Formats: sequence, C-alpha cells, structure tokens
Amino acid sequence: MKRRQFAAQAAAVIAAAATAPMAFAQERATRILIGFPPGGSADVVARLLADKMRVSLGHNVIIDNKPGAAGRLALAELKRSPPDGSVLIFSPSGAMVIHPWLYSNLGYDPAKDFTPIALGSTFDFAITAGPGAPPGDLKTVLAWMKANPGKANYATSGAGTVPHFAGQLLAQAAGVPMTHVAYRGGAPAAQDLIGGQVPLMVDTASETIEHHRAGKVRILAVTGEQRSRALPDVPTLKEAGINVTADAFFGLYGPPGMSPETVARIDKAVADALRMPDVQDRIYALGLVPAHAGPAELAAIQAAHLKRWEMPIKNSGFKAES
Repeated sequence: MKRRQFAAQAAAVIAAAATAPMAFAQERATRILIGFPPGGSADVVARLLADKMRVSLGHNVIIDNKPGAAGRLALAELKRSPPDGSVLIFSPSGAMVIHPWLYSNLGYDPAKDFTPIALGSTFDFAITAGPGAPPGDLKTVLAWMKANPGKANYATSGAGTVPHFAGQLLAQAAGVPMTHVAYRGGAPAAQDLIGGQVPLMVDTASETIEHHRAGKVRILAVTGEQRSRALPDVPTLKEAGINVTADAFFGLYGPPGMSPETVARIDKAVADALRMPDVQDRIYALGLVPAHAGPAELAAIQAAHLKRWEMPIKNSGFKAES
C-alpha cells in the first residue's frame, strides 16, 4: 500500500512538472508599446498584427499606449525593459531617423539601444484640407494660405515626426510660410481638422481617409512617388506641381540584448501575420502598404532613412532641443 501511495504521489509530481512550462506559456504575455494615443495609424496596425501574432507565439499580445514626446517616452521604457521579448515597441520611423538630428540629448541611440525585429508596413502621407480651408485643389489652398499667413497652419501627430518635416518640405517648395501645430497623435489632430481649428493636416492617410470618404475633409495630395492604392483619384505632390516626396515605415523593435532565437521567433510571427489576406486588405484600406522585412533589412532601411533626412532637417531651420 505504501509503495502504491508513493508511486501515485511521484506520478502527480512528474505530471505537475511536465505541465508547468505549458501553464507558464499560457500565463505570459508580450506587451507592444505604442508611443501615441489609441486610434492612430501605429495603434491600428499594431492591433491588427497583435491579434494574429498571439496565435503564432502561443500567448497573449497586448497593446499598451504610452503617448508623449512623439514616441520618446515609450522608447525610454523599452530601453530599460528585459531582453526576453516580453516588451516590444511598434514605432513610426521618425523616432529612429528624425529625432537623432533634432535632439542633442536624445536619451537613446537608435542604432545601439534597440533590437530591430521586423518591418511592419511602409507608407507615405496625405495632405488633407478640412472645413477651415477654402474649397479647391492643393494649389488653391496654398494660395489662400499665402494670402492669409495668420491662418497658414498645418497639423501633425507631433513635433519631430516625419509628417512635421514633410510639411516643412511642402511649405518650402510651395513658397508658402506655414506654421506647424503639433498634437499628441494623429487622432486628436484629425478631430481639430474636422472641427475647423486647423485648415490643413499632414499625416498618414489612415488618420483622415474615412473622413475623406465621408466628405468631412478632402485629401488633396499624397507624398509618395506613386498614387495610393486606397486613393487612386488623389494626385501625388509631383502631379500637383510640387517637387516633394516623403515616405516612412513602421518597425517592431525590442530592447537591447535580445537573443537571435527570440528575435527570429517574433519576426516569424509578424511575417505570418502580414501574409494573411485580411490583414493585407485592412492595411491597404488605411492607405498604407503591408511590407515585411527581417532584422537585418530593417536595420538597413533605418540607416538609409536616417541619411536621407539629414540635410532636409538641417536646412529646415528647426531649432534642436537639448
């Protein structure tokens, strides 16, 4: 009897030990930080990917919005997070390729303090007019701004973002002095555009495309080399007679020191998600382009964008902060 009881107890201990890793896997979760409020393009795309990634990774993937300082607050949290894949960030490229040229005491080195994991999508920007602007095409609105310098304002999702400097390039090329109005994200900027508080907005098409379709605002041009698949009737800036192009990307990054095995596992989950037709269709509908690249390719893309923006920012007259 004693031997049977001992055998039963031993079997229970072995079973518990065997199921412990499974229970741990079910309990753990990955947080993906977003440096902007809910409702913006980074938030929407990250949620699309997270919903699919949880299946590949075998545990929950949670979106955690940490808005502030155009994404720098979320990046500061990521930098001090453990390198086990439990905390990541889905970041617009501005934090990696614009901020280094702006801030002498940025608090992070984008090439050393984070681990590139996967490219999430690429995109250009929409130039959108709200009810605070006159009717007509882009040249009509720019002419009105030139004649009304006190109203020549454009909104973006934040200071130091790619849309911020895309707007600066537009203003310089058009010869129209424009004042930048920075918001804490694309969603609040779009609300003020619809309300007539600002006449123009420069940001991802996803921020205004549904309002454009509903007739509340008008997307006048896009900043890419080609027209957007989601907006085939909207001209590029070049087609509108303004020689400016600007594009950007979303990247998934981790803290420094992540193991290649962990990076590869998460990268595969992103790649699997981006291959799904429903994810692709939704991203295209937002005016973005679903595009995957692995860690090495993401690092190379980041370096190329960093070099590309150096002179436009230095020539913009923008005063870098300490």
